[in-house]
Amino acid sequence: MAPGGTLRRTGPGRKPLIVPEHIRAPAAFAALPHRMQPGRNPYWALPGAQLRYDRDMSRRAPPDPTRLREEIAQAAARMIAEDGADYATAKRKAARQLLGDQRVAGEWLPDNELIEAEVRAYQALFHADSQPRILALLRRLAVLAMEDLAEFRPYLAGAVLNGTATEHSDIYLQCFCDSPKDATLHLLNAGVSFDTSETRHFNGRGEVETLSFLWKGQWPDRREARLLAGEVRAELGAPVGIHIALYDADDERGAARAEPGGRLPRADVDAVRSLLAAADEPGAAA
Repeated sequence: MAPGGTLRRTGPGRKPLIVPEHIRAPAAFAALPHRMQPGRNPYWALPGAQLRYDRDMSRRAPPDPTRLREEIAQAAARMIAEDGADYATAKRKAARQLLGDQRVAGEWLPDNELIEAEVRAYQALFHADSQPRILALLRRLAVLAMEDLAEFRPYLAGAVLNGTATEHSDIYLQCFCDSPKDATLHLLNAGVSFDTSETRHFNGRGEVETLSFLWKGQWPDRREARLLAGEVRAELGAPVGIHIALYDADDERGAARAEPGGRLPRADVDAVRSLLAAADEPGAAA
């Protein structure tokens, strides 16, 4: 057996499957149909796969950069879905997990679109029952917050918008204000205690002030918020982080620009309401 690995038999009369200790394949996957060819995915134990992925092999860069990108994306997706890691951290850890301390050229690393696709695939396999319910709760909370912040023209961004949010996800709002200080005063007058930091401007030009706090139902002062807080506690068992980035009003024009592929990176409250309504339709996907 390979050092640091665990021995697992894939069936009577079949060759043993060696899985290194850092790869944690859910046992339930053993009963699932094949999604990928044997050896393509380093953390899902495929039934009947004659895969020998010991520690030495996991630290040797495969000759095929496409395959390496896919394997890094799949390993990163598991970290994002199960541990709440951000994309950059998950990508870096996944590369180190597969290649050790080898230096990896940028073109060998997956982009965020590939990782997001793998996150969706992972969630569909392992969290198909709970993830849509959690996503709906977070979107409902986002709508409550955006309604209260309406005068500051709020937009939703991140995993809660694109549909990959989990119980680890925070809500990211971007407000476009004539005076960012007015938004700060609005929250202070509502009794919200928050931390102030700076985050990168979405167009990469400098940084913007960001207000962050844990939501426990304390805001806005509405019955819907208190009822939703009970649902969040029951489902998540923990408060939800909310981050409000304060942009100048003139930045709103650039915010409406679509990403490559046509997808909008942020959405106003009406668009989020539409997502909630669409998710309630029979057979709908996030």
